[in-house]
Amino acid sequence: QVQLVESGGGLVQPGGSLRLSCAASGSIFSISAMRWYRQAPGKQRELVATITRGGSTNYADFVKGRFTISNDDSKSTVYLQMNSLKPEDTAVYYCNVLGSRSSPLRSDFVAWGQGTQVTVSS
Repeated sequence: QVQLVESGGGLVQPGGSLRLSCAASGSIFSISAMRWYRQAPGKQRELVATITRGGSTNYADFVKGRFTISNDDSKSTVYLQMNSLKPEDTAVYYCNVLGSRSSPLRSDFVAWGQGTQVTVSS
């Protein structure tokens, strides 16, 4: 019942910037954490960044200083601001949300977005 809709991916030159968005909708009671993952062809899906309800953030070493994760509680949306993009950042980026559903019965959930393609190339 909980759905995630991602947007913001595209083609950008090295050194450029993109901002990804992921909006959660459905019978959501609360959200405890939001994460961004990415997966490049031939590679394992890897965790990029996490933000918790309390605002704590965590980043993978390969994006520290370049990417910023943030959220808007009123919109149940998480963002990933990506600066100084490199060709190795090319991947499909997936949003992941952990929380609790309010209907039909209260229960925990894990939801995934469909992915948005980010391509960094000159």
